[in-house]
Amino acid sequence: MGIITLCTDFGNKDPYVGIMKAVILGVNPLATIVDITHEVEVQDIREAAFIVHDYWNYFPAGTIHVVVIDPTVGSSRRPIAVFSDGHFFVGPDNGVFSFVAGRASEVRAVENRDCMREEISPTFHGRDIFSPAAARLSLGIEPSLLGREITDPVMLQDIYPVITGNIMTGDIARFDHFGNAITNIHREQFESFVKGRPYAISIKEFSFSSLSHSYYEEEITCLTGSSGYMEFGVFQGNFRARTGGRKRDPVVITIR
Repeated sequence: MGIITLCTDFGNKDPYVGIMKAVILGVNPLATIVDITHEVEVQDIREAAFIVHDYWNYFPAGTIHVVVIDPTVGSSRRPIAVFSDGHFFVGPDNGVFSFVAGRASEVRAVENRDCMREEISPTFHGRDIFSPAAARLSLGIEPSLLGREITDPVMLQDIYPVITGNIMTGDIARFDHFGNAITNIHREQFESFVKGRPYAISIKEFSFSSLSHSYYEEEITCLTGSSGYMEFGVFQGNFRARTGGRKRDPVVITIR
């Protein structure tokens, strides 16, 4: 398809993102590059995994998704390419692809030097490994040319809520630009657990017995957001600032 998406924690102050694009276009001048975000919270692999899970399937099959949240760049962690549901994911093997690697048809280590830049910096694999590998995939090379197949990609173990008896416990996975607290509890998980029974949802000092449809209905709302995950917001305000909420704050659902 020639579509390559970029998701990083690089921000926009430095030239890093632009350099990655230059490398991609140097290999495939006809590539279509889509910026997802470069404002993932710095080095937060878990947050990035949820963001990847939110956007990848809006793109057509054949899209290559480059994700660079890589706190151990230059270490022994592997560069990998994941092939899942007709999409390609290229980035570090650190759990950032946890939601897609579990259903992958193929995972390969990126180790063929012909698919990288000639000189490889130990601090910028986004430029020297991930971008050129993605660009070559966009030209249609066989995934097998990237490197050997692997069966043990790193998978985060704490991305799903836990059920104990009549209690489901999740947490805040990330905050969006508006300060809404997005949890790791998906609508399908919530509905399967509740099964139409009365419930209470608790976070910090707040409790809810029903879900709102949108943010305007209450001053502080609990609802299912556009990503399908339960979230908390403040109407014309900021839940994170208002409550002092932090990632990993527990969210408890109790069946009454």
